[in-house]
Amino acid sequence: MRVNDQIRVREVRLVGPQGEQVGIVPIEKALQLAADVDMDLVEVAPNARPPVCKLLDYGKYKYEAAQKARASRRNQQQTVIKEMKLRPKIDTHDYDTKKGHVERFLKAGDKVKITIMFRGREQSRPEIGRRLLEKLADDISELGTIESQPKQDGRNMIMVVTPTRPKGDGGGKGSGRKGGRQERPSRRERGSSYTTETPQD
Repeated sequence: MRVNDQIRVREVRLVGPQGEQVGIVPIEKALQLAADVDMDLVEVAPNARPPVCKLLDYGKYKYEAAQKARASRRNQQQTVIKEMKLRPKIDTHDYDTKKGHVERFLKAGDKVKITIMFRGREQSRPEIGRRLLEKLADDISELGTIESQPKQDGRNMIMVVTPTRPKGDGGGKGSGRKGGRQERPSRRERGSSYTTETPQD
């Protein structure tokens, strides 16, 4: 971004400090107007013809831009994708266990990639895997929504679910010590810290 004497053109389209359009003026006049109001001439659209310049306090402008950039970085949440692997013929106990892990991931604000792994003749019955994914999506619908619909990927079928509550959101009035009783994780959940589940045959 060029400022003041760094701007080497014959004329510019000038914008005043309040956003008012001054018009096309010679660069010398634009620099003089900037000096008259104790501001800087800043080139904001160098590719325009003629370039667009604005009268502003460049030091203040840089400071505010840096503040906004820092705030933006603070507000950005790192996207974490957990993975859960299931077999098409999973039994009820294993299904409930894995569903519990998916729910825990979603409560933590993480996306979950759910993979159905087909073996042998199971590959000829993809509808079984699809029904299983649809059932799981329905069972966890209060915590997550489908971001990527079930789709075949080689010998696997994949679905991605995303939490309904953004990561870092405390859950509003119903969460926390004042809003209600917090649910304590089970001993099994407290001992789990993995990202990817290994399949259970």
